[in-house]
Amino acid sequence: MATREHEILEARDLAGLTHEQILRFYATMVTSRLIDDREVNLKRQNNTFFQIASAGHEAVGVVVAEHCKAGHDWFFPYYRDRTMALALGQSPLDHFLQAVGAEADGASGGRQMPSHWGNPALNIPTGSSPTGTQFLHAVGAAEAGTKIASIPELRDRISRFEEDEVVIVSTGEGATSEGEFWESLNAACNLTLPVVYVVQDNGYAISVPVEVQTAGGSISNLVSGFPGLHIVGCDGTDLVDTYRAAGEAIDYTRARRRPSMIHAHCTRPYSHSMSDDERAYRTIEELESQAARDPLTRARMLLIEIEAATPDELDRLEREIKGHVIAASDQALASPQPAPESAMRHLYSETVDPTSADFDTEDTPDYQSDRPLTMVDLLNSCLRTEMRRDPRIVVFGQDIADASREGALDEVKGKGGVFKVTHGLQREFGGERVYNSPIAEASIVGRAVGMALRGMKPVVEIQFFDYIWPAMMQIRDELAVMRFKSNGVFSAPVVIRTAYGGYLRGGAIYHSQTGESIFAHCPGLRVCMPATAEDANGLLRTAIRCDDPVLFLEHKHLYRQVHNKGRDPGPDFMIPFGKAKVCREGSDVTVVTCGALVKRSLDAAKVVADQHGIESEVIDLRTISPLDMERVSESVKKTNRVVVVYEDARSWGVGAEVAAQIAEDLFPWLDAPVKRVGSLDTWVAYAPRVEDATLPQTADVVRAVVELAAY
Repeated sequence: MATREHEILEARDLAGLTHEQILRFYATMVTSRLIDDREVNLKRQNNTFFQIASAGHEAVGVVVAEHCKAGHDWFFPYYRDRTMALALGQSPLDHFLQAVGAEADGASGGRQMPSHWGNPALNIPTGSSPTGTQFLHAVGAAEAGTKIASIPELRDRISRFEEDEVVIVSTGEGATSEGEFWESLNAACNLTLPVVYVVQDNGYAISVPVEVQTAGGSISNLVSGFPGLHIVGCDGTDLVDTYRAAGEAIDYTRARRRPSMIHAHCTRPYSHSMSDDERAYRTIEELESQAARDPLTRARMLLIEIEAATPDELDRLEREIKGHVIAASDQALASPQPAPESAMRHLYSETVDPTSADFDTEDTPDYQSDRPLTMVDLLNSCLRTEMRRDPRIVVFGQDIADASREGALDEVKGKGGVFKVTHGLQREFGGERVYNSPIAEASIVGRAVGMALRGMKPVVEIQFFDYIWPAMMQIRDELAVMRFKSNGVFSAPVVIRTAYGGYLRGGAIYHSQTGESIFAHCPGLRVCMPATAEDANGLLRTAIRCDDPVLFLEHKHLYRQVHNKGRDPGPDFMIPFGKAKVCREGSDVTVVTCGALVKRSLDAAKVVADQHGIESEVIDLRTISPLDMERVSESVKKTNRVVVVYEDARSWGVGAEVAAQIAEDLFPWLDAPVKRVGSLDTWVAYAPRVEDATLPQTADVVRAVVELAAY
């Protein structure tokens, strides 16, 4: 009888796993669970400040890692991927250092919450808290891999690339409700990218059950219509079944260079986090049923069943691991937190400074001809020369290609953007470097973040500023934060170009928005607002060559004006950020302005000089993040009066910040209150007469200067 039982055990299908592998898996799973438990205790002792567990997800993480190659493949995990991170090569100490907020934390240097994994050697970009943002980064990282493989010049510029690499992106089933999940799937399937989606379905998004989150209760059923997406389901608490499923999906993606999805049904034996109490919404019967499916319990039973280890041997192993975990936590507790003065570090690149003289060739232009060109022409010229210089630059967005169907280029003139800024670039550089995207602003920016993490230099276009808001999560919570949250280890130097502003006659509510102060309020993001063609050329070149993310605002009204035309200043013309320009010198009143209000301010200055004898000094800020307050200060100390003129709504706009800094730092030199001229605090209407009344006009600037001079 004993012989027969032994034969049955030996014959059990282990999906090719050896006893040694399963024992190693179990050790990693136990380590992960014990770290969870230790963090819970540390949180209760106020030695850590947040805790979220990976319990119930251990089997999924350990087998996915087994089918991957650390430092070869790329990984975008989520907060329950502790076991995956450990299996890829992180240590318990790495996790405890993050939990205590230590300076030595390799993922973030004490800047990120626990369970936000990051390790450059393992190709794990530091994670973030918004659910679902990582999907688009993973797609962008895979997209970058396809570019590196197909553009020969990139091989010498980007070293971290493997021909058979895959990108792993993990999520709980709750985050699949996010729009970015669906946008990423659309891109991954449309571009046939080697991305593996690992959906770890524990049945709950905090307290919301899966049937409320997902129509029909199964995300794999919902996405089954995506072409080329290979979907494999499994019991995520069963090591063998999950190993089989992970192998099938990852092998499919690695071999066929197409996306796949692992839908693993696992458990969540602990509350969502220590800020949640699952007993408030889960019955005792449900919790008991879940406990019976604990992946650790099942893995231990399997090891005993196949006689890979005895209960005593597993007990000894668990005690040994617990000792290592406690030692690691004690070591982390003794590790100091970062110094308070480090708070402002890693907002921007500390090696490439776009405000420095290295980016200032403004006084030595190499004019290519005497022909005056529009802002559109000189933006196009900058993009063209920069793409010739740097093969890492890719340009994409809605309608920016000449023609997505390249066979048509012999018969059509090509589009090249709504305003023709990118016209002809696809013809010269090909569809691998200049291409259209779907109408999905978050996808455009999120994919660009993933590409930039791989060393590419995306210059993307959001067609109209008014439609940038779907990308706001990616811009504020990912793009602007990437360097800071990773303690300077990762960066995403993306340039986002977008057309903004009113004065269009018919632009109305959704083609006239400004709103630059909202983005200037994002630490880590540079914001440019050129007013002339030459300034646009020089500032865009600086934006592309610097190592920071940049929002480059191009005023639609200024694209083809005659008054701001300029000559092509050559392929190395740069204007540093934070260098305002004195457009007109004066002695009586300082006018600080930017964008379309520069011309109106200059016109107003001429009127008040001719009619009132008031000499106004007009300063074009050119960039609002950073602000050149030094240049403003010099002028205010000379004139003792200042008007701030800007297109956005008067309240809460950039003028408020300039006025506040002047009031705080220059009060002794002021002979009158700081005045602001901006739009009415409303939307721009379609009717031209109402638009004119809403937006600041030359007469408004004249009135403000005259009143201030008479104060």
